[in-house]
Amino acid sequence: MLITFKSAAGADVIMFGDIAKKLVAILGKDPQDGKGIVTVEQLPDAIARLRAAIEEDKARRAGQAQDDDEEPDPERRGMAAPVSLAQRAWPLLDLLEASQKEGVPVVWGV
Repeated sequence: MLITFKSAAGADVIMFGDIAKKLVAILGKDPQDGKGIVTVEQLPDAIARLRAAIEEDKARRAGQAQDDDEEPDPERRGMAAPVSLAQRAWPLLDLLEASQKEGVPVVWGV
């Protein structure tokens, strides 16, 4: 399942359902709803929540990288390396920020 985040402020952001639902929950919305909106009034809080989750993910990964320094796994490099939450969230964060600047909402599932 794909979820498309839309706003008049930027290009659509399309994500697979599992990561999109996780990001919707981070934004403070119900991930089980097929449709949703981040209103202009909700954008500052949604942006702050997403930024906090990105920073938390980066800190967690940095801690894991230090733990992994003893024996790096050669199989988990390049294309085999997992994609972080921070990497997946950036396009949505960009859309939220552009929407805030333009004063328009972000919707999905419509």
